Amino acid sequence: MIIAQSLSHHYSEDHTLSFKDWQIAEAEQWLLLGDSGSGKTTLINIISGLLKPASGKVIIKDTDIYQLNGRDRDHFRGQHIGIIFQKPHIIKSLTVMENLFIAQSFALLKEDELRVKEVLESLGIAHKKNAYPNELSYGQLQRVSIARAVINKPTLLIADEPTSSLDDRNAEVVINLLAEQSRINSSTLIVSTHDQRVKNSFEKKYILS
Repeated sequence: MIIAQSLSHHYSEDHTLSFKDWQIAEAEQWLLLGDSGSGKTTLINIISGLLKPASGKVIIKDTDIYQLNGRDRDHFRGQHIGIIFQKPHIIKSLTVMENLFIAQSFALLKEDELRVKEVLESLGIAHKKNAYPNELSYGQLQRVSIARAVINKPTLLIADEPTSSLDDRNAEVVINLLAEQSRINSSTLIVSTHDQRVKNSFEKKYILS
């Protein structure tokens, strides 16, 4: 169970965002939908432990993540939360496999080459494990981003605007990949977007106005 309760964030005295409560059951798949500027990224950053709210709490696996100190929260996020950003942020000087090893070590886990190969195979890019980012297509880089997010079998998988720069066919491919990886890894999935093309791919929706 994931609970976001009584959350708010102050950007200034005149600009406060407040969010309705949100309860998410294990392994559910949700769409976080709202126009640009509605607070989607703010809410995603709060839920993922990147932005401390002005009020409220976020509970993941019975842990109130903002009761943890900064270092413990970082480790908790590495172990239990996988994040896919709008643009791939892959370390250019490391191979695909080395990038995934970094994600494991950040979560205080041992490097697990078998797990890396398993994830890359599930995403159809096992043959690129020793490639560097500049040797990959944009679509392959996106798959590496997904691999890094799921490598530690997270409780929560979050994708922030994953289809905004994609054409219709590739947008559908990415959404299907995210849903498939959510099922394979038994992860709860939240896709944050203003892209109306994907709204019919999800039964459960949290809508910001």
